[in-house]
Amino acid sequence: MHNMPRAVVLLSGGLDSATALAVARDAGYDCYALSFDYGQRHRFELSAAERIATKLEITQHVILKLDLTVWGGSALTSSQPVPKDRDEASLSVDIPVTYVPARNTVFLSLALAWAEVLGAFDLFIGVNAVDYSGYPDCRPEFIEQFERLANLATKAGVEGNPFRVHTPLLRLTKAEIIRKGLDLGVDYSCTLSCYDPHSDGSPCGRCDACRLRQKGFQEAGVHDPASRS
Repeated sequence: MHNMPRAVVLLSGGLDSATALAVARDAGYDCYALSFDYGQRHRFELSAAERIATKLEITQHVILKLDLTVWGGSALTSSQPVPKDRDEASLSVDIPVTYVPARNTVFLSLALAWAEVLGAFDLFIGVNAVDYSGYPDCRPEFIEQFERLANLATKAGVEGNPFRVHTPLLRLTKAEIIRKGLDLGVDYSCTLSCYDPHSDGSPCGRCDACRLRQKGFQEAGVHDPASRS
């Protein structure tokens, strides 16, 4: 581990972030995973993140507590209902109410701070611009600009130790992400993608995240091990 470059990986507990962590680990990084307890209605995802971190035997997993419910602004951090049963054509037409204002900017900024402390110059995030819900902070333009910011706003960056933001899933379909994860040994039964899980933590099967996940497994031709069906 001492000779491996360190990386900070954002780990939500969902399918994409679990795959991104597996990619980083397979690429030879000593992985430090960062999750956020930000008042999200789907806090069950944090238990999933812990299961994934344990399964992949990473060096350290930190769950950082924030409270984004203070100002809400999203169906994930307020009492606003989560959209259900939207058809595929509607998923990326408008920015949905499940968008959490500036979430990836906040999360990547905190990951950057931890990375600078660790002497890690690589950040991994499982954003995707193909099968996704239309979030502006999942686009390549955002990632490019954040990487520029990271190297302007840090001591390490201005002293010539540049940070890189890795997005290994950016151009992949959900089915391609699943196949990649399976090749890397990801146990998708440990993951939770649902925005509005039942009281026992099981997925609703009807929100945008559930529908995109279902589509991915169907197109990959494999059964979702986290599905009740």
